Amino acid sequence: MNKVYINRVSKFLPGEGVENDDMEKYLGYISNEPSRSKRIVLRNNKITKRYYALDKDGQSTHSNAQMCAEAITALMGNGVELNDISVLACGTSSPDSIIPSHGSMVHGAIKGGDNIEAISPSGACNAGVLALKYAYLSIMTGQIENAISVGSEKVSTFLQANNFQEEAEKLRELDDNAIVAFEKDFLRWMLSDGAAAFLLQNKPNADGLSLRIDWIENKSFAHELETCMYAGGEKDADGNFIGWRDFESHVWHDKSLFAIKQDVRLLDTNIVEKGNEFLLEVMKKHNFTSADYDWFLPHISSMFFRQRVYDVAAASNAEIPWEKWFINLPNVGNVGAGSIYLMVEELFNSGKLKADEKLLLMVPESARFSYSYAMLTVV
Repeated sequence: MNKVYINRVSKFLPGEGVENDDMEKYLGYISNEPSRSKRIVLRNNKITKRYYALDKDGQSTHSNAQMCAEAITALMGNGVELNDISVLACGTSSPDSIIPSHGSMVHGAIKGGDNIEAISPSGACNAGVLALKYAYLSIMTGQIENAISVGSEKVSTFLQANNFQEEAEKLRELDDNAIVAFEKDFLRWMLSDGAAAFLLQNKPNADGLSLRIDWIENKSFAHELETCMYAGGEKDADGNFIGWRDFESHVWHDKSLFAIKQDVRLLDTNIVEKGNEFLLEVMKKHNFTSADYDWFLPHISSMFFRQRVYDVAAASNAEIPWEKWFINLPNVGNVGAGSIYLMVEELFNSGKLKADEKLLLMVPESARFSYSYAMLTVV
């Protein structure tokens, strides 16, 4: 089996960073009123800046595929051209279309290049890691010599007020004080747009640092837990998910079916504990402890969970010392499938990494509770 290295990393964040006070200038006001939950959510998640592929008139500046193409183009040059790439693996939870696939749309958005194998794992936050794993395994097994993997999101259009307006009006007909449910308003203040890309090759950089991929592990807990984060449907009173195709079309707007929703109680009860359960399995399988890695890069949706992750790990003898943590959530926002890429990109280009250091990556996905861990070594 070949060894696989991340040799270049790049990002594309659209526009200027949006500060907390300016969010509704881009997303709009539901029923022309400021959100009642915004300050509570922001106080807990500690996010101070995020990026939207929107202008202040609510018009898109970039599609998801276009942001990916920008990040990919930034990888090129210095001996690597688009014609050289064998595989393009793109992960997102917010593709521009149902059909064609996201990978095909990204390939079409790239200026130049040649025929390529394009794949697009579906899902939420783990879609980016699954794209990375496909690229990694393709090189490891010797089928190809290089690949690009991308993690991205274009969620801002899901979060705009016009997606909730009809539901808000229906609720107002019933109760003058009614507001859109917290499970829908909650994520409006959590999510961000952007894309980041990795160039993977079967040899490390001749000059400068590379990140060798030691292993990538994924696991789903969907057989145990009901749907937690979702779009394109509703949950019934028993927790069963009903997809949008089983609703009459006039209900789609009345219930904001295409808004991203979060079952906050289910999230709070399970997201950290199940992630730690899988971490212990991975530690046993790969025979390592917290003393064996130097950096911990956790994708967390909110800084609210930071202490919880630490406490639960420590209680199970898997303590992660604070000095190993690297998080950029407050300054970038939660970019879902792109978040772990953006953390690696920032650390890779920070000048802080040293040869032989190890990075443990953690990506939880609340959609139906799945998790990814990966170990990288600086060479």
